[in-house]
Amino acid sequence: MKIDGGCHCGNITFVAELDPAQVIVCHCTDCQVFTGSAFRVVARVPKEKLEFRGGKPKQYIKTAESGAKRVQAFCPECGTPIYATSVEDPQVYGLRVGAIRQRKDLKPAKQIWCRSALGWANDLKSIPQVEKQ
Repeated sequence: MKIDGGCHCGNITFVAELDPAQVIVCHCTDCQVFTGSAFRVVARVPKEKLEFRGGKPKQYIKTAESGAKRVQAFCPECGTPIYATSVEDPQVYGLRVGAIRQRKDLKPAKQIWCRSALGWANDLKSIPQVEKQ
């Protein structure tokens, strides 16, 4: 599937081709903190199927529970999270689904780090809904 997207301010944009089966929800506590939310939705894209345009993202290196180091990239102007990848020789990028224009078409295929999931995060249908604020 061909996708495109970018940060909120338009400083960083990208185009890619991805397999929708590679869209996951991550419930780890790092993703909760980085998003300021209950979980993060990620679309995994091979390096050769991804092209960045525009500005250069700011990078932060985090150390995972396993000890692996991961690049967390975001727009230095508006702060939009863009991707994560390995520090050394990145081959796959985890694009942040919120930065993808076609996000409504990217239903997650799997959830990971469920031991850290917030109890209410898998039962949003039981919470009253309002169309607009």
